Amino acid sequence: MSALLQPRAPAGRLRELLASESPVLAPGAYDALSARLVEAAGFDCVYMTGFGTAAARLGRPDIGLLTGSEMVDNARAIAGAVGVPVVADADTGYGNPINVIRTVRDYEQAGVAGIHLEDQVMPKRCGHLAGKAVVPQEDMVAKIRAAVAARTNPDFLLIARTDARAPEGLESALRRAAAYAEAGADMLFVEAPQDEAEVEAIAATLRGVPLLFNWAEGGRTPPVPLARLTELGYRLVIFPVGTLLAATAGMRRLLATLRADGTPAGALDGLPSLQEFADFIGMTEVRDLEQRFGS
Repeated sequence: MSALLQPRAPAGRLRELLASESPVLAPGAYDALSARLVEAAGFDCVYMTGFGTAAARLGRPDIGLLTGSEMVDNARAIAGAVGVPVVADADTGYGNPINVIRTVRDYEQAGVAGIHLEDQVMPKRCGHLAGKAVVPQEDMVAKIRAAVAARTNPDFLLIARTDARAPEGLESALRRAAAYAEAGADMLFVEAPQDEAEVEAIAATLRGVPLLFNWAEGGRTPPVPLARLTELGYRLVIFPVGTLLAATAGMRRLLATLRADGTPAGALDGLPSLQEFADFIGMTEVRDLEQRFGS
């Protein structure tokens, strides 16, 4: 069946994937094209990165400049471009528990399989940047409870993220995470542990609750091998910015050649042809649909 016509039940599919023996790997996507590339590479899940969304949409850092509507719009485009489940960054929920209710409904309607909500003060910032602050624990508990009540699909995954490690220490982050699980979060995300011992402590303390590991390329958390994360019981591993960094490097190389030579010819070797690229983004499928339905 055409991907444009394919029925989708992404939340249920994500739950099935999380029940398997191996962690689900979710490379970051910052737009629909990068999401299609993730899917084409054979991954079963896409992660919509907030850092990458801010960079791609605004050319600015992830410091809370994007609105909830802008994030949902990007999530909708990404989810509509792929057939695999999408987990999306939903920042702080964009306000109080009442705002969180709308946020959950909007992301559900956008077609994503789940979101993560964090306990930072708004405006937030990337979890691997300095200067973070967190709201009182009880405020975040109320947001999680509101999110649980708001979802219409029980399979829609609600991930509670705590950024308390930097401003309050690991023990506070672990206490918060446990409280968020008690409030109804399906999965926990303790952001930016500082070393592998902390990664292990998170897994040991929160054993029995599904955990997300942020394999942030170049971030504050060390690059823990996948085999070790599997041993520790992490269920979802996201790689938020590698695609964005690779795209930036590729464009820099081409632009440097164009600037130096006056044409991009010297940088085209190894790039897809225009026709190959058009086919990748669905031109062949469009032609088939035109034949089927007329145009």
